[in-house]
Amino acid sequence: MTTPHRLYVGTIGEGLWRSKDGGATFARACDGMFVECHVRALAVHPRDDRTLYMGCELGLFRSSDGADNWAQVDSPLNGQQIWSVLVVPHAPDVLLVGICPSRLFRSGDGGRTWAEATATLEKHCPRILNTRVTTLIADPDEKDTLWAGVEIDGIRRSRDLGRTWQRVGQGLSSQDIHALVVVPGNGRPRRMLAATNNDLNVSADGGETWTPRRIGDSMPWAYCRTLAQPVGRPEVVLLGNGDGPPGTVGVVGRSTDGGETWRPAEMPGRANSTVWNFAAHPADPHLLYASSVSGEVYRSHDGGAAWHKLPREFGEIRALAWTP
Repeated sequence: MTTPHRLYVGTIGEGLWRSKDGGATFARACDGMFVECHVRALAVHPRDDRTLYMGCELGLFRSSDGADNWAQVDSPLNGQQIWSVLVVPHAPDVLLVGICPSRLFRSGDGGRTWAEATATLEKHCPRILNTRVTTLIADPDEKDTLWAGVEIDGIRRSRDLGRTWQRVGQGLSSQDIHALVVVPGNGRPRRMLAATNNDLNVSADGGETWTPRRIGDSMPWAYCRTLAQPVGRPEVVLLGNGDGPPGTVGVVGRSTDGGETWRPAEMPGRANSTVWNFAAHPADPHLLYASSVSGEVYRSHDGGAAWHKLPREFGEIRALAWTP
């Protein structure tokens, strides 16, 4: 039986949508924000499922009632285009936000006060006009270590909970970083994975050096967009794969050995574009959601081995989350 839950879908130009019945029906959940905003980031508070953070082109917004109402978090982020939000799991008063053009902002008191983090980031890129901080993650083994990925400017690491950042990442197949995950050792060598525009990259030395995985040999395409792990099973890694951005076709890739080997997951058919987002929650490690960038939503009840498509489709999806 599926855990009763809420599903949140962040779109471009259609704001935020919420389902209270496992994806059977959806309604907009935009009270307190621009109804047609571009939602590129969603984050759930690790200790309060009704507290959500949403990033869009207007800045950072917070809801304390499961998206019934939203209020802007007054900060230097007002009017900035937000691409990534991290609520540090073991220290939820620490918030990190990445924007476009690339800059990093930090709050240590739950969003009451903010400061720009110390980081040298390239802000402009001829190919995409401006770089953007596409991903922010907390290291599961090293409590003060955070990671950031920048499109198109490589990987940054912080050893002080996001106050200062240093560049790492020799040997990457591309500086176009889309997603990062850490696979703890647990009896095997610890490793990191980085999804880029032309391969999946692997690091065995804490992000210092990387080796392209040649993912196109085991998955249909070399383009990698997003990565996720079912809660409590870090050796299982999910990959959003497709033929480009936004692409015309996509699949979910799944590894059960920390990224050593890969195969496409069972799906009812290929997605209509690259698989762009995943959503997981500790309330039910088996329940996962995925979405294609061009509006399809998929659900898995078995930790990502098999997926079923929801009937409802959207325009463009850039963020996804679920909560009990």
